[in-house]
Amino acid sequence: MAVTPRVPDQNQSNDPAAQRGGRVVTRIVGVLIVALCVGAMWATNLWLTDRFSETTRVRTELRLALYTGNIISELQRTSVVPLLLARDPGLTNALESLDYSKTSATLISAKQDVAAASIRLLDASGRTVASTNRHLIGTSYSTAPFFVEGLRSRETIFTATARETGGTEFNYSRALVADGRVVGVIVVEAELSKFERAWAGISDAVAVTDSEGRIILTTEPKWRGLTMSEALARRDAPTAIQRALQATADWANEAPDAYLRGQAVMRTETRIPFRGWRMTAFTSYESVRERVNAVLALEIMGFAIFLALAFYWLSRRARVQSARYRRESAELRALNARLSREIAERERVQKDLAVAEQTLAQSSKLAALGEMSAAVSHELNQPLAAMKTYLAGARLLLQRNRSEEALSSFQRIDDLIDRMGAITRQLKSYARKGGEAFEPVDLRAAISSALAMMEPQLKARTVRITRTMTREPVMVLADRIRLEQVIINLLRNALDATKTVADPQIELILAAGETAVLSVRDNGPGLSDLEKLFEPFWTTKKPGEGTGLGLAISSSIVSDFGGRLTAHNAEGGGAVFEMQLPLLSEAKLKTAPDGAEAAE
Repeated sequence: MAVTPRVPDQNQSNDPAAQRGGRVVTRIVGVLIVALCVGAMWATNLWLTDRFSETTRVRTELRLALYTGNIISELQRTSVVPLLLARDPGLTNALESLDYSKTSATLISAKQDVAAASIRLLDASGRTVASTNRHLIGTSYSTAPFFVEGLRSRETIFTATARETGGTEFNYSRALVADGRVVGVIVVEAELSKFERAWAGISDAVAVTDSEGRIILTTEPKWRGLTMSEALARRDAPTAIQRALQATADWANEAPDAYLRGQAVMRTETRIPFRGWRMTAFTSYESVRERVNAVLALEIMGFAIFLALAFYWLSRRARVQSARYRRESAELRALNARLSREIAERERVQKDLAVAEQTLAQSSKLAALGEMSAAVSHELNQPLAAMKTYLAGARLLLQRNRSEEALSSFQRIDDLIDRMGAITRQLKSYARKGGEAFEPVDLRAAISSALAMMEPQLKARTVRITRTMTREPVMVLADRIRLEQVIINLLRNALDATKTVADPQIELILAAGETAVLSVRDNGPGLSDLEKLFEPFWTTKKPGEGTGLGLAISSSIVSDFGGRLTAHNAEGGGAVFEMQLPLLSEAKLKTAPDGAEAAE
């Protein structure tokens, strides 16, 4: 039956109201895109500002740590000089003898050695009797803190005093004692002003304050002697134009920590471990602005390109839509004809599918017959091989007139014939899934019987077989012959896996807990594909050596017994097959490992 598709009304597609609605939607989308771009730029600005500001702050903190270390190092190095000079007998003798002709030269030599700013020797009245600066000789410092404190103490005294010319003088002083009395004071000035000159070329502004909050070192000359709040208040009042430019420049930054020379700056403080000193640095936001604005410029350019492409796409879409409307009628007619052909083709395919289903059902039946034939061939190969071996042995025994032993071989051949009959009956039950009667079977006896069945193959090769079993019987409900068939299949696979091993070993472990577990382990190369291991007709052996049905049949037999057959690779190498069967009694049996029996 042909189906005619529903054709849209072309008049409805060209409706002016619909077109106006489309334009309104396009405008709304455009406004949303612009708003999204603005929001993205704003979020980017905030995130980058925080990130770059934090980076700048960390760099400033590292720089302050370096400055602090330089100051402490200079102070410690200078503090040792007064102690050394106070122990110089030449200076003490000069003060006692009032002979200072060589004293200044001695101080100049010491200054060059320790790189101090200046060294002065004062007598007991505070008058300078020797100095590295000869212009200061004769100057009296009787009221200077470094002289007064030096006379009162027998230790090295540190003082920071303001110079008359500006700046701060940092002195270490120590009294010179002779015969228990003070004969003078040695004063060594630390060279800290050199740091101000070094800081001026790196940081925007740096200031060091003492314990009282007074600025004693700074890159800003106007700040010396002031507190930090007084220093920051000393800046020129910005004009209206400057305020407008500043607001424009600071729009991409956080709130400034302070203002310096009319500009927003970041304030960073650190503690100097010396007399409560603190160091403060003011870093400009200019580097943060430049980096943020560079990223924002790239982002704006990207959004501009995106909007241009979006508008180009919209215009192209409008042109394409107009052309599509003109082709719509012809395409719909062609579509209707194509759908009609497809419906007819589908009806024909459905008829072919019904025929294919019948053919597949017949093929499945043939495949089942082939699988059954292969199973019969696989299961009968073992008894036939054993019979051939026993017949050959019986022939030799008869030739040697050992008829009684030959009769024993014939008896075993008779047992194998019975076993082949049992196998054919089991394969019938395997094809229809069930029907055999089970009986209590001792797994230990089944293992011994399987090993006896495999005796010809075992004697043909040198293989070490280790058995570890419980002392008590391990009873399960199963068909004895089918159970032995599974054990023989596992042993045969283990023998085949150890063909290429120099020292082949097979280990059988029987344990009884909640279930009976028989583990067959070999030291072969292991299993390559565990997923396909129990599939019918899948084998890793060469053609003619196996049909690929042994493990599939064994797994089916164990499932009929209510158990499970699994396999995995051992940690030390080789493969392990585990057969788990439910115990005949639910009560737990006490187990004890039996001594391992080895046979080669």
